[in-house]
Amino acid sequence: MHRAKNFPERGVYAITDGPRRDLIAAVEAALIGGAVVVQYRDKSSDRDRRRAEALALKEACDRHGVALIINDDVDLAADIGAAGVHLGADDGEVAVARERLGADAIIGVSCYDSLDRAHAAAEAGADYLAFGAFFASPTKPDARRATVELLRAAKSLGPPLVAIGGITPDNASPLIEAGADFVAVVSGIFAAGDVEQATRRYVNLFPN
Repeated sequence: MHRAKNFPERGVYAITDGPRRDLIAAVEAALIGGAVVVQYRDKSSDRDRRRAEALALKEACDRHGVALIINDDVDLAADIGAAGVHLGADDGEVAVARERLGADAIIGVSCYDSLDRAHAAAEAGADYLAFGAFFASPTKPDARRATVELLRAAKSLGPPLVAIGGITPDNASPLIEAGADFVAVVSGIFAAGDVEQATRRYVNLFPN
């Protein structure tokens, strides 16, 4: 099993919510609040803006000693020297990303509701496996649903598990108890009026 040296053991995995003027300030607030991983997720086609934002986010994450993961875009991750990349079903193979980004890169894989996909990703050397959506999510309203039982079954695969999809401070605890090492949050953090405090509410769910 591959395990990136700079990937934490557990905690809050904050995922950005697309183009916004205060993106850097919002991520900074999440970092102050205790996020241990940040993913830059922006599906727009403005490459220059995305590169500039990714560089600024890397600088902020580096100051806090937190890994910046790039969603879907191996080229952008390589270009700015990000800690790693997150791959969905249509984003290429783990081996290709590993060759491009190097042995120390963090490569995560979306496994949705599929234990078979998770097994294949673990065998391919993924550093973490992401499952979801566990609850209704405004980010992906039509996402397939994963179950708590899936987390329990996936624990034996080895890599850390990330739970995502409609997770709130009120519904996250059963996922953590079932084996989720990380809760990944988009709107629960970045749509909040106080991003720092919203992040802390999730952080407080994890045992010290």
